[in-house]
Amino acid sequence: MTAAKKTAAAGGKIHLKWVRSSICAPVKQKRVVKGLGFTRLNQVIERPDNAAIRGMVAKVPHLVEIVQQ
Repeated sequence: MTAAKKTAAAGGKIHLKWVRSSICAPVKQKRVVKGLGFTRLNQVIERPDNAAIRGMVAKVPHLVEIVQQ
């Protein structure tokens, strides 16, 4: 069983943390961070665990991390 299936079966939520500033990042990456719903650095948010959110996180793995809760 993959990690994505385990988290989806455990409630369908994923916790994300914004860990690095997007000041020097390209505009597309800034929009992805904003689209995820982050407003400040070191913020932890909860989003549904689906392919769309996982794809957004995959575009900015150097700025966002998945937090185990």
